[in-house]
Amino acid sequence: MAPLTAQPTAARAKRRSPLARHEERVAYAFLLPWLVGLVLFTAVPVLASLAMSFTNWRLLASPRWIGLGNYREMLWEDPTFWHSIGVTLRYTIFSLPLYIVLGLLLALLLNQRLRGMYVFRTIFYIPAVLSGVAVAILWLQLFNPNFGAINYFLRSLGVVNPPRWFGSPTWALPAIVIVGAWGVGGGAVIYLAGLQNISPQLYEAAAIDGASAWGKFRHITLPMLSPTLFFTLITGLIESFQMFGPAFIFGGTDGGPGRALLFYLLYLYRTGFARGEMGYASALAWVLVLLAAATVALVFRLERRYVFYELADERT
Repeated sequence: MAPLTAQPTAARAKRRSPLARHEERVAYAFLLPWLVGLVLFTAVPVLASLAMSFTNWRLLASPRWIGLGNYREMLWEDPTFWHSIGVTLRYTIFSLPLYIVLGLLLALLLNQRLRGMYVFRTIFYIPAVLSGVAVAILWLQLFNPNFGAINYFLRSLGVVNPPRWFGSPTWALPAIVIVGAWGVGGGAVIYLAGLQNISPQLYEAAAIDGASAWGKFRHITLPMLSPTLFFTLITGLIESFQMFGPAFIFGGTDGGPGRALLFYLLYLYRTGFARGEMGYASALAWVLVLLAAATVALVFRLERRYVFYELADERT
């Protein structure tokens, strides 16, 4: 029966009206510029960078094929490579949990039914739409060790020698973590959307059973919000791997005192555009892609255990 039922379907596909075929051609015509742009400005440069990573190409010299030479040098002969990975990992470990927790707490506050709450939601979301460079320059002034507002406040509290922040190898990384936490409003809005999608009937049933506020949060809010938390975890990981703008402004291409802010992407930029080692920089870029992909894949393996999808569970 399968061949017999397939034949009428194929026949109907061949007997499509001229209008349907015309609409299909128009759709492809509208898609063509985007496809051409994707190939020319994305696919071709990506493949070119992959080929470039196997050469020792410098900007003022001809490329020469060296195979895996860049990767061997990176893994076995370049301590700065490992240092930049360490800086990026430390930033991720400290900033990502802080960003998630503060964003969730802020979303819980913004989810209250109070007059004027929409105004506060707008205010807390403003940092997410401001220019990253402008915000970094603003924080650079706030953290100024001599006349910055933060050290002025610490001196008023009795701190005799406040930190030099971005001028100190010890305090530079904590300072940039604080800068990142300032933008939790963007994540809070995402959590807020997830909170408002939770059915109030679940909380009403829990209240009838005598559940406490902590019990409702633990057994209802967190499980129902877990897909949103998982989404922000993935995007936060990717963003932490791509840390560049604030680190460049606060520490320059060398990463500041003691290279405390020499993030991986900043090291890649310095290698490619300050030193002109395009082949080695391309290899660094592909290693970053592999590291990010491996990390995200590892997190996805934990999805089944910790992430609750209501619709999937209802179907089963």
